[in-house]
Amino acid sequence: MSGKREYGDYQTPAYFAKKVCQYLRDYRHIEPSAVVEPTCGLGSFIQSSLLFDAKEYYGIEINSEYCEICKEKISDDRVSIINSDFFTFSSKSLIRDQSQILIIGNPPWVTNSTLSMLGSENLPIKKNFKGLRGIDAITGTSNFDICEYIILQLINEYKDTNTIIAMLCKTSVARNVFQELKRNNISFASCDIILFDASKVFGINVSACMLYVQLTNKDISLDRCNVYSFENPTIIQCQFGFSNGQFCNNIDTKTDNFDGQCCFEWHQGVKHDCSKVMELTQANDVFLNGKKEMVEIETDMIFPLVKSSMFKMPILHHFSKFVIVTQRKAREDTKHLMYEMPKTWKYLYDNRELFECRKSSIYRGAPPFSMFGVGDYSYSQYKVGISGFYKKPLFSVLYSEDRRPVMTDDTCYFLCFDSFDMAYVAMLLLNTTKVHNFLIRIAFLDAKRPYTKKVLERIDFGKIIDCISIDELKQTEQKLHLTQYINISLYDEFQSLQRSVKL
Repeated sequence: MSGKREYGDYQTPAYFAKKVCQYLRDYRHIEPSAVVEPTCGLGSFIQSSLLFDAKEYYGIEINSEYCEICKEKISDDRVSIINSDFFTFSSKSLIRDQSQILIIGNPPWVTNSTLSMLGSENLPIKKNFKGLRGIDAITGTSNFDICEYIILQLINEYKDTNTIIAMLCKTSVARNVFQELKRNNISFASCDIILFDASKVFGINVSACMLYVQLTNKDISLDRCNVYSFENPTIIQCQFGFSNGQFCNNIDTKTDNFDGQCCFEWHQGVKHDCSKVMELTQANDVFLNGKKEMVEIETDMIFPLVKSSMFKMPILHHFSKFVIVTQRKAREDTKHLMYEMPKTWKYLYDNRELFECRKSSIYRGAPPFSMFGVGDYSYSQYKVGISGFYKKPLFSVLYSEDRRPVMTDDTCYFLCFDSFDMAYVAMLLLNTTKVHNFLIRIAFLDAKRPYTKKVLERIDFGKIIDCISIDELKQTEQKLHLTQYINISLYDEFQSLQRSVKL
């Protein structure tokens, strides 16, 4: 198939390509001997980069129609437009003068999972290119932007050379690239991002930037990435990077140091990718699915559900949304439901086409009606959860009056507790001003999901307890409009729990 979505096709307007090249010349003072645009599209950057007066230019593009347009538009003997797939093509071998290479462009802004769902062949060779382990290697953590893949491949190809990489991308991609530079011990003299308004340039609502990386053959690796904007190209807005070995979104912001390893395990909610069948609403003791059909199945399979948009109160215990949970753990056989839960099995089987249409590879080879994000932890009676999406964190105690375990969807994260009291104390601690300030420092609020499992795992309850008094917890209750419930006995009990879990 073809189309804008498949190719992540946001063609760079000529005026903005020119603005980028002028910035590189006037503010970075680069004088490239060769220019490469690895996904050149209609050739805006190749054409604008002629202002560098380099000796040779190479544009690589998979779309043959675009290649013909480029050749007609750019009449210069130094320019070579090559109809090829970036994923199987090496540009470095073409360059004769490698004294200073500029790699510039706007790679596709689309993820590998999106392309897979579209049935696209415009994909890199399937591989776990970040070396992820376990479930992360087959689920959401391994989903990556094609743009990120391309930039990292270019860095790997051109490392230890005097090469400048200047790529338009999401700021989340730029941050990932910086972390990969550090993780893989690749030498670089600078790594900066220059923000621009993607809604004006591309008509899309996403935080975007030009990523500027100066590779080098010297043993240099910086801990900080400077953030500028095209409106104020000489003024550093902030710096993100590593401080005392930990990754932070604003290094110079001072907060209490709660960074460490969480003694409790953070979990992600259930994933089913079949909401019309699996998610139910209840009205007048009747369950309706997403198709507005009445659902009559065994209630043992139905659990209260909290989605990201529902995290608006510090205590959630009344529910109108529910979810069918088919397994106790991932990849557990589901055939027993045919005999033990015949109504549920018939309902699921009658809707099997919707399950079979799920595109994610995690369901490949799994039992019928499988889910992910399920385990013994899913059935914990008391949870403290958070939405991954909201910019301002709010942690909530989740429990049901009928003692049924409360589920969350896979955009949420939670801790498990055996009692309401311990869940309540944890919720107060996490909602204190000091902890919120710390989280805002280490999370990236412009990301689609600022609060991820990796961010939350850095919360050290031992350090929090050493810093936060019972009076601060009482103040937090007032801030959350809760009736006072906390007391020194509960706080002491939580401290004992924290110490025992840590051991």
